[in-house]
Amino acid sequence: MKLSTVFTIYSLATTTCALDKIVIKGSKFFNSISGDQFFIKGLAYQPEKGDPTPAKQDPLANPLACERDAPLIKELGVNTIRVYQTDSSNDHDDCVKAFADNGIYLMLDIASASMAIDRDDPSWYVDLFAGYRNKIDAFAKYDNVIGFIAGNEVANNEKTTPSAAFVKAAIRDVKEYLAKNKLDFPVGYASNDEPTIRDPLMDYFNCGDDASARADFYGANLYSWCGSKATFSSSGYDKITEKFKDYSIPVLLSEYGCIAERPRPFNEAKSLYGSDMSATFSGGFMYMFTEEENNYGIVDVTYSSSELKKLEEFDIFKNVLSKVSPTGVKMKDYNSSNKIQSCPSPSEAWKVKSTELPQTPSTKACECMVESLGCALSKDFTIENPKAAQALLKDICSSSVKCDPIEYDTSKGTYGAFQFCNLKEKLSWALNAQYELKGKNADSCTVDGFNTDLKKSPSVSDISTCATKENDIGMKSSNTGSTSSSGSKNTSKSDSKNTSKSDSENTSNSSSDSGSKSNAAPNYNSPSIFSHSMAGFAICIVALVTIY
Repeated sequence: MKLSTVFTIYSLATTTCALDKIVIKGSKFFNSISGDQFFIKGLAYQPEKGDPTPAKQDPLANPLACERDAPLIKELGVNTIRVYQTDSSNDHDDCVKAFADNGIYLMLDIASASMAIDRDDPSWYVDLFAGYRNKIDAFAKYDNVIGFIAGNEVANNEKTTPSAAFVKAAIRDVKEYLAKNKLDFPVGYASNDEPTIRDPLMDYFNCGDDASARADFYGANLYSWCGSKATFSSSGYDKITEKFKDYSIPVLLSEYGCIAERPRPFNEAKSLYGSDMSATFSGGFMYMFTEEENNYGIVDVTYSSSELKKLEEFDIFKNVLSKVSPTGVKMKDYNSSNKIQSCPSPSEAWKVKSTELPQTPSTKACECMVESLGCALSKDFTIENPKAAQALLKDICSSSVKCDPIEYDTSKGTYGAFQFCNLKEKLSWALNAQYELKGKNADSCTVDGFNTDLKKSPSVSDISTCATKENDIGMKSSNTGSTSSSGSKNTSKSDSKNTSKSDSENTSNSSSDSGSKSNAAPNYNSPSIFSHSMAGFAICIVALVTIY
């Protein structure tokens, strides 16, 4: 036997032939090879019980659990799992392979507990964007990644609607980053279906002239179908389906599975994959696989244990999925005439000017800004108490200094030129503005608990030049925000105006249109047929020919 043949056999034994690439055309998912419509028969997957590192959860870095769970998830009839939290620094090869070997795709939330847009104090800042890029880099090499979710239930009531602007900016920048790197993964959003903001949310994430800022798919976390007596109409699923019937991008139930009655009959899945909803919805994710403190699981298992107990609902869900067979269309026969939504206008319930978005973060702009300051936090000073730093920043900006360059007002669509900088950089800007307001008195650059430096001749003489620095995608900046303070501050802030939390202290709730773009995001209405999966398929065929 030739050495090349031996090597090829070894390669086949250790490498998985890629799953077919799933693409979007209009409001539907399709298998790029067969052309068949693809319905997500999904399951939320986030094993937590007994996790030795609960602050850095990553179920896709636990090969024992993945190899244990993947065959069982396949047994259920599930073809896609949604994973909420992962750590980009870990090795995911074995877990991703385990799911691929069982024909299972991955839908990944980009955010994590320590790296997310905070709904109560939102910001899309340099460190957060870096974390999102790291997540994309970690998973873009895998063929069975079906897409990314940029935010989960971030704006969940009228008060938190300003956060939607920052999630949409994140979608834009992640899509631009993917496009620059010639990667074709869709990026979407998952909402909590709050009735008071349901309509503006679904409109906002699918409106505007900039295609890169619009979501590629939209999810609704829906728990209104409760118990065996509920129906398509009594649950309100009929009204939700009607709202989305003309939506121009795919719609999913990004979570479902009300636990008001146990065991759950999962009758909503029959409608989801049947004639009630399959013409509008592309499937969904039942919540969830493992039994945790919230009691939604269908199996009981402890982290890394080889022993797993199927609960009563495992077989019920399996039975329901085995009996559904949604009728789809062929990609070549499908053309959508659905249009994008009209953008919502600012109101008491919607505190966002839809035509303006936060700028793409720019590390170079922030570094330049700091180099222009006569008073700043010392370079070697580390903020060990973010709450104290945030309180100091708030005090300066609410009492003496107009902090427009590091603030925003989503209802007016105004975003300061440096509002995307991190907490240390923004606090340095505020300290310098206060220092200048007080006549550059050296004592005004001294703050208890914070090490500061005075510079008589800053290396950057004109702070306005900093705003033009290229952004963190490597593109020319279109930053037109305010770069300087215009004196003392005597006015109060509105609810939608904030200095925002801007460093890794954002340990929040969520896992979350201006100008032409030189690198257009992928057009999912014209899917590329030659994909990663075809390349992998070709390699597998060549390998087989080599053997035989």
